[in-house]
Amino acid sequence: MPQLNENSVLERAKKIRLLLLDVDGVLTDGRIIIGSYGDEIKNFDVNDGLGIFLIKKGGLRSAIITAKNSRAVKIRARHLKIDKVYENHYKIKSLNDIKKRFKVKEEEICFVGDDLIDLSILKRVGLACAVPNACKEVKDAAHYVTRLPGGKGAVREICELILKAQGKWDELVKAYSE
Repeated sequence: MPQLNENSVLERAKKIRLLLLDVDGVLTDGRIIIGSYGDEIKNFDVNDGLGIFLIKKGGLRSAIITAKNSRAVKIRARHLKIDKVYENHYKIKSLNDIKKRFKVKEEEICFVGDDLIDLSILKRVGLACAVPNACKEVKDAAHYVTRLPGGKGAVREICELILKAQGKWDELVKAYSE
């Protein structure tokens, strides 16, 4: 992982307007359970969900980019009011559409990934994040590697990092403490 100081990561986080997330290994722990009828079951973390909700309350947008179609992902995205789900794409080919749709520059995107398929986007965005269970190449390309693993609070950690860097965290927390 590049040795960026905390100030550099915070400066990058201040510019973020879009949180872009991989699914398997990031929003989930990477396991996929296939039921006897072929139904796919994924485990999502409720703390990650609240982090995404807070990102939206903080005025940022969110999207998912995943290499495979999944009904479970679409349902979770709908529950969290995630703005767009990109499925079955070569991820880098979706980047131009993402920038255009969300009217953002690459430096205004935070992407969280964990595997080789994520490298092309990680190398282009303003805040590249990896989870500790990511492959070495992804961690090496990341500006920030979370302390918490994928599917177990990593996304929430990044949401808090961004909202704190932008000075929005205290106000969001205050709404829950009154």
